[in-house]
Amino acid sequence: MHIVTGGAGFIGSAIVWKLNQSGINDIVIVDHLGETDKWRNLVNLSYSDYVDKDDFLKMILTDSLPFKIDTIFHMGACSATTEKDADYLVENNYRYTKILADWCIEKSARFIYASSAATYGDGSMGYNDSEDDTLKLKPMNMYGYSKQMFDLYAIRKNYFDSIVGLKFFNVFGPNEQHKDDMRSVIHKSYPVIKKEGQVSLFKSHKDGFKDGEQKRDFIYIKDILEIVWFFFENKDKSGLFNAGTGKARSFNDLVKAIFSSLNKKPRIKYFDMPVHLRDRYQYFTQANCEKLFKTGYTKSFTSLEDGIKDYILNYLENTDPYLGNRI
Repeated sequence: MHIVTGGAGFIGSAIVWKLNQSGINDIVIVDHLGETDKWRNLVNLSYSDYVDKDDFLKMILTDSLPFKIDTIFHMGACSATTEKDADYLVENNYRYTKILADWCIEKSARFIYASSAATYGDGSMGYNDSEDDTLKLKPMNMYGYSKQMFDLYAIRKNYFDSIVGLKFFNVFGPNEQHKDDMRSVIHKSYPVIKKEGQVSLFKSHKDGFKDGEQKRDFIYIKDILEIVWFFFENKDKSGLFNAGTGKARSFNDLVKAIFSSLNKKPRIKYFDMPVHLRDRYQYFTQANCEKLFKTGYTKSFTSLEDGIKDYILNYLENTDPYLGNRI
């Protein structure tokens, strides 16, 4: 059996789709749906069972699972970079991951989990994913630190000899609509540009960066799936890896690609960044992908323009609310 925690979420549901495309349906979705619309991501997917995340944790802790597990894709977490409840983040992003990883090590099950580029903080320590470099990182928010906590735990326990951690950079693509403020700028800007013909971006509050020229490593969900699948198929490959394109692009570039996909002339306004974000804002992120490529991974990454065009024309412009089988 294959477990996908956060299986109704953005990246989790995409992984379930990828498994389905390869003829794999013996999947248990682990999540907590609450009052969100992420249940829509499951409608067209094929899986064996759905288990609430708290019930699944109890099964793990009491060793009472009714099935044998081959792989756990652990994508479930609180992904809000603005979340202030540190205890909640520690419980959801560190302790839960720690319990699953300990169990997989004991049972010799494959464990592939989501870390985050938020662990890199302001980027002053670079974006290298070696274990030595990871030990030096200082995240700027509690979300990033909750992810860093487990990365450090895995290093101390020598778990990266057998498990895989993926430091996701700025992922965008179908099935993210339920993420509210944590949606990509693409998903937020698309309806505004389509309706009003213009968009607003943060002004820069840092020397050396012009308005809208803050840069991130944006990666399309389809490229993320290729990386995850590589490690699923190659169980002899393990470690902590960046999951980005290795090419930083500006928010100006990003919204111009949206305008282009909609055949509209770019109209961009800039507004002051909220004060409470200014000391925690990443102005530049760019994955160092050298370690990933050294494993034998050879896939090229989708360009920002091509990824946005595909996302808009084949998904956002489509009125079908159930896109879980169309990634």
